[in-house]
Amino acid sequence: MTEKKNMGFATRAIHDGQGPDVETGAATVPLYLTSTFELDGIGKHRGHEYSRLSNPTKSALEENLASLEGGASAHVFGSGVAAIAALCTMMKTGDHVVCGENVYGGTLHVFDDVMRGYGIDFTYVDTADAENVARAIRPETRLVHIETPTNPMMTLADIRAVADVCHAKGVDLSVDNTFMSPYFQQPLALGADIVMHSTTKFLNGHSDGLGGVLVCNRPELAARYLFVQKTMGGILSPFECWLVQRGVKTLAVRMKQHDANGRTVADLLSRHKNVKRVNYPGLADHPQHELAKQQMSGFGSLMSFELGSRALADAFLQNVKVCIHAASLGGVETLVCHPATMTHVDAPKELKERLGITDGLVRISVGIEDVEDIIADLEQALDGLE
Repeated sequence: MTEKKNMGFATRAIHDGQGPDVETGAATVPLYLTSTFELDGIGKHRGHEYSRLSNPTKSALEENLASLEGGASAHVFGSGVAAIAALCTMMKTGDHVVCGENVYGGTLHVFDDVMRGYGIDFTYVDTADAENVARAIRPETRLVHIETPTNPMMTLADIRAVADVCHAKGVDLSVDNTFMSPYFQQPLALGADIVMHSTTKFLNGHSDGLGGVLVCNRPELAARYLFVQKTMGGILSPFECWLVQRGVKTLAVRMKQHDANGRTVADLLSRHKNVKRVNYPGLADHPQHELAKQQMSGFGSLMSFELGSRALADAFLQNVKVCIHAASLGGVETLVCHPATMTHVDAPKELKERLGITDGLVRISVGIEDVEDIIADLEQALDGLE
């Protein structure tokens, strides 16, 4: 095991949990495609017994992700929503959760369509104002869950302010950090108790594997999520763990390019005559631009923009040539999607209207292609709307 806790992010991304193989000297963590492990006697094993309980490839990834988020432990699951479901196992019938009103549609499905059936109650608020969170917390509240920036409107929550509210009331705070990755945002350092990611996105970075992770900062939380992994079995497979490990090694360099390209694309969109509004924290006119500069070290590559109608959004999505019209985000390729009919297709109409998720809204995850090619593609697609 390589320990480089005092070294830089890129060094830790490459080395923490991923030292040379002890037996062979292999420079990368081997892919252990095994379901079981030989015992040395009754109750005697060499660190692993059965891959649902633990696997060397999975353990290496979890150590790595815990290091990058500054957590005590990390626990990987089969998808981002599987991690959200595991987060809910903290709750029991009668408990209450406060959640941001503008979160990924899959999170809403887990909370409203599954967990409410077990007697857990949810209240949704605008987490851009920490006072809204404070007012929503009740004696039976066990958790506050936020996304920052939000999907797809790119609204920020002040993590430290929300954490202070939560802890004053004895409530844990979980933060979905998928959009920023640990390279640009460190929620635990700002007071959060739990950080969640869809590892499918920036951590993997290559659009070729599903996964989710919970990173926590307390032993009792670690024990809980380890128990959930063992008993419910929704773990990340060794192969997908290996894919994420491979992706994380280049996270620092990828995020720098994502950010550089994202800023350039946001500038183009903000100036194009066929774009009515751009939602991107890196723009000076974003209402929380100053907060973004305080709690994030970069602005990332996610943004949304308004074209005015579904017909125009559809024409734009059909016009792109380099950008790919597809779900997901955080890959090396530029991905564009239509939130109203994709990520938030099942969200109530009144909620979408209040948040601004219109039929003319497009979300873009800017990739790391040559930015000139991305710009040229977006310009021709937008110009074609005239």
